[in-house]
Amino acid sequence: MQTTRIACDIITTIFYLTTTSSMSKQISFAQAEYEAKRKTTRRDRFLAEMEIVVPWARLREALSPHYYPTAGQGPGRPPIDLERMLRLYFLQQWFGLADEALEDAVYDSQAFRGFLGLDLGREAVPDATTLLKFRHLLETNGLTKTIFDTINALLRERGLLMNQGTLVDATIIAAPSSTKNKAKTRDPEMGHTRKGKQYYFGAKAHIGVDEESGLVHSISTTAANVADITATVNLLHGEEEAVFADAGYTGAEKRAELKNRKVKWHIAAKRGTVAALPEGEVKDLTQRIERLKAQVRSRVEHVFHILKDRFHYRQLRYKGLKKNGAQHEVLFALANLIIAKKALLAV
Repeated sequence: MQTTRIACDIITTIFYLTTTSSMSKQISFAQAEYEAKRKTTRRDRFLAEMEIVVPWARLREALSPHYYPTAGQGPGRPPIDLERMLRLYFLQQWFGLADEALEDAVYDSQAFRGFLGLDLGREAVPDATTLLKFRHLLETNGLTKTIFDTINALLRERGLLMNQGTLVDATIIAAPSSTKNKAKTRDPEMGHTRKGKQYYFGAKAHIGVDEESGLVHSISTTAANVADITATVNLLHGEEEAVFADAGYTGAEKRAELKNRKVKWHIAAKRGTVAALPEGEVKDLTQRIERLKAQVRSRVEHVFHILKDRFHYRQLRYKGLKKNGAQHEVLFALANLIIAKKALLAV
């Protein structure tokens, strides 16, 4: 553990020195003092690791044709560098910040400025409106899906994404209940649902997860009142040999769009079905089988843990399924990098 921390500290120091030197020829006295006296925080280590595992060159190549391709051909200021805007956008997703909150955080945090390669003595922080326009650019051109596919392509090349089995599940993301708008209504694209004795209003994020690695390979965003089973077809890549799901997907193999799939379905039995069995060997065996299924399915919960606890994503930030679905694609792509972090750092 101590060795790992020392290694992370070395990586962090190299990261800040190389980032500063690549973005500007000379560091300021304030930056030099900060580097000499500061403690290496968990945020510093996290950003240093993300500097290594995020495929910046691939993302830049994939997105650059859509990022103001005619810039520099007319009057006006050139756009901010694509990689810097990507870094800013990823910071927003990692730390769950609104546009204005992220702008303030960059001014406050030397760690953020170091990650962006930003020197306040020479240049201004990109404001909230600039980030808003960049996000709209990603949504309009479908580039969030490009980000998701580019990151997954890297993971597949490293042998981390297998195609043998898929775990399917969904989580509810609550939508704001405010009606402070012109229509005086809540988002019409969201829906109501009940889980247990609790009622929710919002959307569902449906995901297909690789059985071996726990990495997300498929995403679908729907209103919360859409049944889990209806999104199943969008969560399978077509090459899996087995599918694992909870009791909410009972009968999936009989649906018209899925009945011809040559896969083995491992769907959890409903609690009442198992409880109704008479005591004896059959019931004991059934309970053991259900525990084994649950152990396999538990990998999908780790993805939701990263989304809600590490990225602080517990409520929808935008209106409409399209905008929130685009954000989900980026969030799950970044979650994949965290899940695969150890393997990527070891290369």
